[in-house]
Amino acid sequence: MKRYVLAAFLSIVTLNALGATKEKKSTTSKTETATFSGGCFWCMESPFEKLDGVSAVISGYTGGTVKNPTYEQVSSGSTGHIETVQITYDPTKVSYEDLLHVFWRNIDPTDGGGQFVDRGGQYVSKIFYHNKEQQKAAEASKKALQESKRFSKSIVTGIVPAVTFYPAEEYHQDYYKKNPIRYKYYRYRSGRDQFLDKTWGEERYSHRKAENSKYQKPEGSKLKEKLSKLQYHVTQENGTEAPFKNEYWNNKEAGIYVDIVSGEPLFSSVHKYDSGTGWPSFYQPLEKANVVEKSDNTLFMRRTEVRSKNGDSHLGHVFDDGPQPTGLRYCINSASLRFIAVADLEKEGYGQYAALFSGQQVSKK
Repeated sequence: MKRYVLAAFLSIVTLNALGATKEKKSTTSKTETATFSGGCFWCMESPFEKLDGVSAVISGYTGGTVKNPTYEQVSSGSTGHIETVQITYDPTKVSYEDLLHVFWRNIDPTDGGGQFVDRGGQYVSKIFYHNKEQQKAAEASKKALQESKRFSKSIVTGIVPAVTFYPAEEYHQDYYKKNPIRYKYYRYRSGRDQFLDKTWGEERYSHRKAENSKYQKPEGSKLKEKLSKLQYHVTQENGTEAPFKNEYWNNKEAGIYVDIVSGEPLFSSVHKYDSGTGWPSFYQPLEKANVVEKSDNTLFMRRTEVRSKNGDSHLGHVFDDGPQPTGLRYCINSASLRFIAVADLEKEGYGQYAALFSGQQVSKK
């Protein structure tokens, strides 16, 4: 079924966005590209963007003959192009095999006529490999999936060489962030999640499992019970709370800040400073491995989003206009954090961080 979409634009630009003077420069020395088609590209961005090591996921079109196609042209089915996502990733952090693992768990590889509610050749599933290594890995993973008997039907997902990729219109990029209500409505009505849950169950989310099982993200209804409406909006819907009216922007007490969802340690008062923006600001994380950076092209600008690794919570953004010694400003939403005072570190299970505050006053109030 052909989808018709009205371009939706955000009407409010927050002070946080206005503070995005410059995007933080990437420290990644080497990146590679992966290209996958899995039906509606809105639904294929999110699973990959949440992976540590993925720096960008772009929605677009490939496989056809028309140069610089429009959404309307591709949707008509006359161009030969397929809705596709192109992924930029650091192979030292996430392997191509990891990307394939996520790809198979987000599509119906037995459907040769489209994907879920979207029908036609412009919505079929394909893997576009960029080199022989990717081709070999893709073919091996397809064979393994077929032999696993997970599906009673044959796996029909194509594996073909990558060709010219054309980025889709701006309003399609990060659609799930820009229009969360419309996106969730479409996704539910498409039948995709129902099929994936039935097929994979908890295995569908296996790529999200934390290396340290101590810090985990609750699933479904348990997460909504755990969080307030604001906390849920910020961490799960990439929201932004009001400046100067949030819990920790002016907190001067000594302690650490952990993810409100998973409890993983993120920031410390030792690295906190007053940026004048009205949000908690830090010049470095407490545990850098727990803070994942993602490219963010919403609000008509390029920024670097930061998320928690294990909880996959939206935290805020990082900019390069902070103080020394790092020159960075991690601008974080209070709603994504839980503060633990120094006096409570031991009983809360974070006693290993008490040494950070040795010689300091326990309270800076």
